Amino acid sequence: MTTPESLRVPAATPRPSPWRAQAPVVAVVSLGGGVGATARYAASLWWPTPPGGFPWTVLGVNIAGCAVIGVFMVVITEIRTAHPLVRPFFGTGVLGGFTTFSTYAVDIQKLIDGGRPGTGLAYLAATPLAALTAVWLTAGTTRRVLEGRRR
Repeated sequence: MTTPESLRVPAATPRPSPWRAQAPVVAVVSLGGGVGATARYAASLWWPTPPGGFPWTVLGVNIAGCAVIGVFMVVITEIRTAHPLVRPFFGTGVLGGFTTFSTYAVDIQKLIDGGRPGTGLAYLAATPLAALTAVWLTAGTTRRVLEGRRR
């Protein structure tokens, strides 16, 4: 006896491997991360932090990177449709490599170990506050500027 056509299970179509689908994303994040980390390193050469000094370069880099992400996210999510690899390349790769919250943590430890716990704690609080403020201000400003151009 044969199974009626309506009860037959269709043959499964082969699915591409998850790695194959993610390979372009991993590649652009890696490439962008290299670009961002190189830019951060250049900033540290241009504006070095003296031993035991306040890490102004890391603070500035983190604030600048967060400000750029505020503009970038408004542009690619609210203004223009971007290629699917733009966000992972620039947002995750370049800006993720440029900003350095791991160095921020090490700098806090160095300040505390160097006998400057008040400065370390102030830096601990100031960096995320300044970074989040930068994102908020630049995203809002970008929206206002772009809405003004539409009128």
